[in-house]
Amino acid sequence: MTDAVWQRDGVESPCVNLCLIHTEAKICIGCYRSADEIARWSDMNPDERRALKADLPTRAPRIKGRRRKPKVPVLK
Repeated sequence: MTDAVWQRDGVESPCVNLCLIHTEAKICIGCYRSADEIARWSDMNPDERRALKADLPTRAPRIKGRRRKPKVPVLK
C-alpha cells in the first residue's frame, strides 16, 4: 500500500536503516555515505543527490572483509 502523503518527487535517501560508521573507512556500513554526506543530505539539490547515489556502490569494497572478529568463540 502506498500512501500519497509519503510520495515525493525528489531523490530518495539511500539509507537502509543499518546506521553505523565504520571506524577505518569512515563511511556508513549500510548506505556507504560519510557522516558529512548524511548530515548534508537534506540540503543537497537533486543533482547532487543523484551523483552521490551513483557513487555509493563503488564504496562497498572499502568495508568488505573488514568486519571485526568476534570476541567470544563461535559455537558450532
